[in-house]
Amino acid sequence: MSLISATLQSFFTDRLAKQRQASPHTIASYRDTLRLLLQFAQQHTGKSPARLSWDDLDADTIGAFLDHLEDDRHNSARTRNSRLTAIRSLFAYAALRHPEHAALIARVLAIPPKRFDKATVAFLDDAEVAALLVAPDRTRWEGRRDHAFMVLAVQTGLRVSELLGLDCGDIVLGTGAHVRCEGKGRKQRAVPLSVPVESVLRVWLSERRGGRDEPAFPTRTGRRLSRDAVQRRISAHALAAAAQCPSLATKKLSPHVFRHTSAMALLHAGVDTTVIALWLGHADPRSTNAYLHADLAIKERALARLTPATTTPGRYRPRDQLLAFLEAL
Repeated sequence: MSLISATLQSFFTDRLAKQRQASPHTIASYRDTLRLLLQFAQQHTGKSPARLSWDDLDADTIGAFLDHLEDDRHNSARTRNSRLTAIRSLFAYAALRHPEHAALIARVLAIPPKRFDKATVAFLDDAEVAALLVAPDRTRWEGRRDHAFMVLAVQTGLRVSELLGLDCGDIVLGTGAHVRCEGKGRKQRAVPLSVPVESVLRVWLSERRGGRDEPAFPTRTGRRLSRDAVQRRISAHALAAAAQCPSLATKKLSPHVFRHTSAMALLHAGVDTTVIALWLGHADPRSTNAYLHADLAIKERALARLTPATTTPGRYRPRDQLLAFLEAL
């Protein structure tokens, strides 16, 4: 019976860090998943994580853990599948180091991801964006920071991880103003800034007075904002903005909604979807098709272009005998 400790440690230090050169976000996501799994296994076996063996992490245990995520932690099917991806990555690595557990590992790798309904993407209209951007109290330092953060998020469509990872030196002002970021898969890209957004950022960075390698949107103590902190700030501003724009009260806002809003603004402006994919940093341009499905206005314009059919109703009947034979098959 072999313990999982050595393999799990080398999975992070060798497989992810050295061989795959995974991003810090990927490593953090895998770390959180496996920490939850080990805690779950400890509760059910009574063994400390360092004493767990591969037999303690069989397919039944993994299946029970996935059910625990949905039933007890109330995670979505998408989050469940993300956790399963991390687990399968570990077990695929373990298959090379522990052939004696090949059957157990194969059963875990055979656990399928769960299918789920894909909801239409949520985005903000112009009135909702305007109400949300004026909600922060700009007489306070935090309000001016939040205003600049949201203005940048709505125009560029950066992921929240990309926004939080921005340093002051990543924002280039003046001629050809743009913001540089590193997205998924370590792909670097530059997104141009409009004149109004550049003006807001110029004022904010002048007040911020941070070094090139310091976070562009820090906390009061100079540290980077966390995802939870950003979510709390957005929720507070949305609650305040709902007094002026009641439709905001019906929407569940998250930092990712800004990304959807940016994509929809580009789509309404007639920008080609391949350009939008490059703008957002999508690895596959087909990912942008979700915005086409969500935009009812585009479908209504397509419907307006349709002309009534002029053909006479009825079943097609071929004149040629051979064609009639083939049609009858």
